[in-house]
Amino acid sequence: MKHGGTTIHTADGSTVTVTPRGIEYDLHVRNAKGHTVATVEMSRADYLALLADMREAA
Repeated sequence: MKHGGTTIHTADGSTVTVTPRGIEYDLHVRNAKGHTVATVEMSRADYLALLADMREAA
């Protein structure tokens, strides 16, 4: 992941941007119009667990 964050584009035009913030991560979910739908603060452990769950589901 780049220091400035990584953005994932979804099929419906929404985005999820993951940004490291010290020892935590911010996930910003935006709809296709660019409006923030949710902001989630996660610990590194929770973020790594989310990635593992996503890989398992794929």
